[in-house]
Amino acid sequence: MTSSELGGKTVTESTGGTRERIKTVALELFTEHGYEKTSLREIAERLNVTKAALYYHFKSKDEIVSSFAHDRLDRMDALIAWAEGRPTTLATRRELITRYADTMFATEEHSVMRFFEQNQTVLKSLTAGQRMRDRMMRLALALARGDDSPGAQLRAALALYAVHSSWFGIRSPQVTDAERRKLALEVADELLAKIGEG
Repeated sequence: MTSSELGGKTVTESTGGTRERIKTVALELFTEHGYEKTSLREIAERLNVTKAALYYHFKSKDEIVSSFAHDRLDRMDALIAWAEGRPTTLATRRELITRYADTMFATEEHSVMRFFEQNQTVLKSLTAGQRMRDRMMRLALALARGDDSPGAQLRAALALYAVHSSWFGIRSPQVTDAERRKLALEVADELLAKIGEG
């Protein structure tokens, strides 16, 4: 186990705890203040570490965004690969959207999606943003597989949006995560049931 003394803080290379804390805090700040208005100095200050300690893990804000986008991309790739080996039925579509909801509700992925929603203009120029858009399109295509009509494409995209927008589209504070997930899947199911009908 190696460690490095940076700015008065000992950073252990064999643990991912510090990197995860940086990602969590950066995501909070990016969501609160916007990507452009958040500096690496502000992230370091909220973490109570020096900028040098932060640089040890991430050299730029783009690197931070790429790191939490990478986790999401891996999960989306797994979903796409799973769907490609299944029949093009409503049952497959329902299972795919349920698995997608599971990833959104079992992790902090909804925070990542909120960040992407709020910073779309900036993210157009970031590699992570371009890759995320590509995966969302591929996931929508997987949902509409077997029906290449424009209506199917739109319904598939909206079904995905129903799931991840449930975190900011439902404003009632008393709604639990389980209720939010159930509502999102009900709306998604209404859309998916129309795919492949024609």
